[in-house]
Amino acid sequence: MSAQKNADTGNLLKSYTPYQEKDGEEYMNEQQVAHFTKILQNWKQELMEEVDRTVNHMQDEAANFPDPADRASQEEEFSLELRTRDRERKLIKKINDTLSRIEEDDYGYCDSCGVEIGIRRLEARPTATLCIDCKTLAEIKERQLGN
Repeated sequence: MSAQKNADTGNLLKSYTPYQEKDGEEYMNEQQVAHFTKILQNWKQELMEEVDRTVNHMQDEAANFPDPADRASQEEEFSLELRTRDRERKLIKKINDTLSRIEEDDYGYCDSCGVEIGIRRLEARPTATLCIDCKTLAEIKERQLGN
């Protein structure tokens, strides 16, 4: 996989316009919900396109090299690609779960304390289920327990 392709996959969420909140606007109104639905659907679509590119790349590049070093290099490259796709597969599941939360009018609120997660945090991490305070506490607990 080329460095350019890696750089492109790191920018999957960069192709949206930040939501401009209006004074007195209700949290998670129709416009905000539509904004996040669009972000999540576009992100999912881009991830699915990456899966297709990987399959095509592996089919096109698969070769039986007589040199063991060349064969090992290719197998390592394919292994890294498959590991990346596996992480993306898990992310697609999280995106689908998040889209379900939107349909159930449960999106944008902390699972732990129930407060608003916030527009900017959701734009940075659209699949977030915890507010920044609860997430920070969870990370501190995780470090203390050594998990």
